[in-house]
Amino acid sequence: MDVKTQSDGSAAMQSQSSSSQEERKETPASFALFLLKLLLAVLMFRIFVFSPFSIPSESMVPRLINGDYLLAAKWSYGYSNNSLPMDVEIFPGRIFASEPERGDIAIFKHPVDGTDYIKRVIALPGDSVAVVDGQILLNGELIPREPLADFEIEISPNTGCAWGGEQRVNEEGVAICSYTRFRETLPGGPSYEVLDFGTTPADDFAPKIIPEGHMFVLGDNRDNSRDSRFEARAGDAVGIVPQENLVGEATIIMWSTDGSAEWIKPWTWFTAARWGRIGGTL
Repeated sequence: MDVKTQSDGSAAMQSQSSSSQEERKETPASFALFLLKLLLAVLMFRIFVFSPFSIPSESMVPRLINGDYLLAAKWSYGYSNNSLPMDVEIFPGRIFASEPERGDIAIFKHPVDGTDYIKRVIALPGDSVAVVDGQILLNGELIPREPLADFEIEISPNTGCAWGGEQRVNEEGVAICSYTRFRETLPGGPSYEVLDFGTTPADDFAPKIIPEGHMFVLGDNRDNSRDSRFEARAGDAVGIVPQENLVGEATIIMWSTDGSAEWIKPWTWFTAARWGRIGGTL
């Protein structure tokens, strides 16, 4: 009698186990559903939390360098159609809108061609801004500019030496380019470094009152940036940027490469990395 009971119990357990395995068995439909959920999660993360961006030029040197890959916080300025991938248009204006602060490194859509651009916010609605001999005049006061030691950067496939730099070989035998560097400090305390190649036509900009809903932006590499000092044109300068074009605020450098890596040589993925820049906050 006991044997029969145990036998019946064992059979029941085997039946339940078999049933559970069948329930857990993956089907094409369940795998497709998993992929759909994963895609939606990634999409929501990119729209509402963080989105990756790469630096393709030298307009924000010294803080950002060609070959940097960063994350932009999407919630900093609210959400709009510009927050969506592939230029999808769903709703007008911006929701949960928040104005940027002076000194922010902002990512926004070009007012004419919709390309992603990155610059530093200098002036906000109601501010009077001008540039005199390369120095910012904000609301009638010159922004303090403190000379610093020259900025030096290693020459690589991603980084050349522009006309305002001095190319030489350092003590380690590495080819570098050095630029004249300053520190600017905006009202309220934001402080950052800028480069200056010398006297150029863009060193003077007539006073301008920033209209409501707009912002005045500059590149930190002042003589190598097509920013709010110039009229907005497709593929070129950005002009006075509407805040509705904001995409996000640059927050952290998640990767940086000097451009020397080759896909067929995996070890170069590591030798090309600028390890000292990775993880740097902005």
